[in-house]
Amino acid sequence: MKIATFNVNSINARLPRILEWFDDAKPDVAVLQEIKCIDEKFPALEFEDRGYNVEVHGQKTYNGVALLSKHPLDDVMRGLPGDTVDEQARYIEALVMPKEAEPVRVGGLYLPNGNPAPGPKYDYKLGWMARLKKHAENLLANEEAFVLGGDYNAIPQAEDTHDPDAWWGDALYRPETLAAFREILNLGLTDALRQADPTGVRYTFWDYQRGSWEKDHGIRIDHFLMSPQAADRFKNAGVDRKERGKEKPSDHVPVWVELM
Repeated sequence: MKIATFNVNSINARLPRILEWFDDAKPDVAVLQEIKCIDEKFPALEFEDRGYNVEVHGQKTYNGVALLSKHPLDDVMRGLPGDTVDEQARYIEALVMPKEAEPVRVGGLYLPNGNPAPGPKYDYKLGWMARLKKHAENLLANEEAFVLGGDYNAIPQAEDTHDPDAWWGDALYRPETLAAFREILNLGLTDALRQADPTGVRYTFWDYQRGSWEKDHGIRIDHFLMSPQAADRFKNAGVDRKERGKEKPSDHVPVWVELM
């Protein structure tokens, strides 16, 4: 089973590029971030015509996430537990039920950026990460295979940026962010890209400014974290880097993991 995550940076503005990638990569399941539309404006028909079940947790103009699956979905959840007044559409989850393999729970997330830091937006980011940790703990207690994929807006370590000094102090690369990310990882989760390539450099984001793509001034902020049961089924993981070089691309590229 191939599961992908892709921050599309507006689903409707980039639909031709996104559909090209779907037709080429053929993920069984995909979680999308920054769709930037309400549920009714999501182009569900284009994906349903390709055999996908579509679940959307949208928001006008900002944020928004979606989960698409060629397999039946059960136990769909919209929104990250732990804050009943949080109106930002940043999390979606479902149990994927393939006929040929054991079920796997897939969570798709768009973690807050947090800038400027320190400040209220950074406090929201750290609170959101604490809620994600608690939710991951609850999922682990069920002893089921699950993956949490998406745009974490976190640079885990120096090797995940072209220039650690330039990023230090940004909300993506502050001590508090790194500590919160490690706390989640240290629950017993496995970073899929690091599992596939422990020492390699695989950026997933290049800013539109300052010639970042042309200079390869990238960072790795899109991740898949796997439960032990999912890690036992791990086959491979990768980054579809070439998507960033296409016309009118997202500033992120797809990341994928294959499970048995």
